[in-house]
Amino acid sequence: MTDASGQETAHGVRSLILSSLAFSLMTVCVKQLDGRLPVPEIVMSRALISIGLTALGLVRAGISPWGTHLGWLLARGICGSLALLFFFEAITTLPLASATVLQYTYPTFTAIAAALVLGEQLRRSIAVAVLLGWIGITLVAQPEWLSGGIEELPATAVLIALGGALFTALAYVCVRHLSSREHPLVIILYFPILSLPLTLPMVIRDGVMPQGVEWLWLLCVGVLTQLGQIWVTHGLSLMPAAQATSINYIQVVFAALWGYLWFSEGLTSWVVIGGVMVLASTLVSLQARNPS
Repeated sequence: MTDASGQETAHGVRSLILSSLAFSLMTVCVKQLDGRLPVPEIVMSRALISIGLTALGLVRAGISPWGTHLGWLLARGICGSLALLFFFEAITTLPLASATVLQYTYPTFTAIAAALVLGEQLRRSIAVAVLLGWIGITLVAQPEWLSGGIEELPATAVLIALGGALFTALAYVCVRHLSSREHPLVIILYFPILSLPLTLPMVIRDGVMPQGVEWLWLLCVGVLTQLGQIWVTHGLSLMPAAQATSINYIQVVFAALWGYLWFSEGLTSWVVIGGVMVLASTLVSLQARNPS
């Protein structure tokens, strides 16, 4: 049983690291759009691509798309859609580093929500991993308020970013609950299906026609988010929600790497120290295995 548990953990970790890689590349694509396209339009484009890819997978697998746990599926779709809207809005209204730090408070929310909603035990090592990871991402992202003051950031934008973190955590708790009850593609489908009615009115009102290479970046946003959703859904089916989301801190290390390689952003000693702390938090989290 111990070997089987270890293999499940290894598969879960691999899926979560791949998910973090996909989501970090998706953020690069959003940044490439340079804020010209409204956030709801990016989210809606991502939803349309995801619906097409997910529907194709469901048809090939011969699986009904509607599932049996409608309440949880709807909650997953609504929370995921709001999380994406809030996060993309935070990226456009806050410095990227500050938005990243605020978004990555979600493992803390996830640990608390999983304990309250799912009854998952909040192990001391997970709490240590969450704290260590949060300090690490703060050093990696180096938000402006680290040396200045948080009052310099617009209060509304900060609340939007924290709202995105909260809804991300709630979405992950829903996925964790559904992972042993529904097919992964069914869980994924409810995300874009709920995103469409939320974003369509805003796109009709404020939409901008994409131009040239923007079509490619939108396609990449959709495909990379789809891959990230598949891998994170699989990872959450194999590991407790708090443990899984603490591993997702590694996405910030990927983001710092892309910033250095792609956007010529600085890589200081603080970034390196923060990256080591993020990786250490992942290793601490991996020691918190379920009792066999």
